[in-house]
Amino acid sequence: MIVRRCAGGVVFYANKVLLLKNDRGEWTLPKGKINGGGLPYESAVERVKHETGIAAFMVDVAGDTMYEFFSRSRQREVCNAIMWYVMEAEDTKCVLAPEFSEGGFYKLKDALEMITHHKEKALVEISYKKYKDLKRLVSEKENIAY
Repeated sequence: MIVRRCAGGVVFYANKVLLLKNDRGEWTLPKGKINGGGLPYESAVERVKHETGIAAFMVDVAGDTMYEFFSRSRQREVCNAIMWYVMEAEDTKCVLAPEFSEGGFYKLKDALEMITHHKEKALVEISYKKYKDLKRLVSEKENIAY
């Protein structure tokens, strides 16, 4: 079995999350293999940009997941070990990579119904809570500063 180190982003813009529909018809989050000796968070930011055209920055660590699948191109089982990051997008203008048929920012409630894999649904729920908590803390600090 091939084991791949990957990184991905749970990208928010206000109360919306970024989703992609892959070539298997699955709604998922942007992610990909960590190339060379790169740091996981750098790879996550790069993958989001490459797959969606979205400029996003890391806010926090979201967690990690692992899953196995059969690679049609390699004709072998593959295990993806993914490090996830909570991210915030600067805008919502997507330019999807050719391997994705649909994608964009979706309201959290709708996105949770769309996401194909249960692990990613749980990841989005946890990440949104972290994202909102951090936004609240920043807002409170800004109010104290004035």
